[in-house]
Amino acid sequence: MSAIFYHNTKQKIEAEESKKEQQKEMVRPIVTQIKKADTFYDAEDYHQKYQLRKYHEILDSLNLTNEELITSPVASRLNGYLGGYGSAKAFEEECEDLGLPQKVRSLVSSKLQNKL
Repeated sequence: MSAIFYHNTKQKIEAEESKKEQQKEMVRPIVTQIKKADTFYDAEDYHQKYQLRKYHEILDSLNLTNEELITSPVASRLNGYLGGYGSAKAFEEECEDLGLPQKVRSLVSSKLQNKL
């Protein structure tokens, strides 16, 4: 499910306005739901960074504990790229900011090039 969760009226209004603006650029209807935030439960560990977990060599090279993997902004970015959200070019431009070891950069770049 695609959803935006809000905590207050201001966030709800901003989400609704953003959705309307984005819809102007889209042919198909945006199905993202806008819902009041309620109790939040973390998914089981094996669901966390699911795309990244498919690439054991990259995951092992990051040398993160399970808790670090779940909370790491770098792991989140890599998970997105490996899931098809972002181009090889965008990854290369962001590599320096991510502070990745060369081995990880090469492994991720190789996977992204193979997806083209």
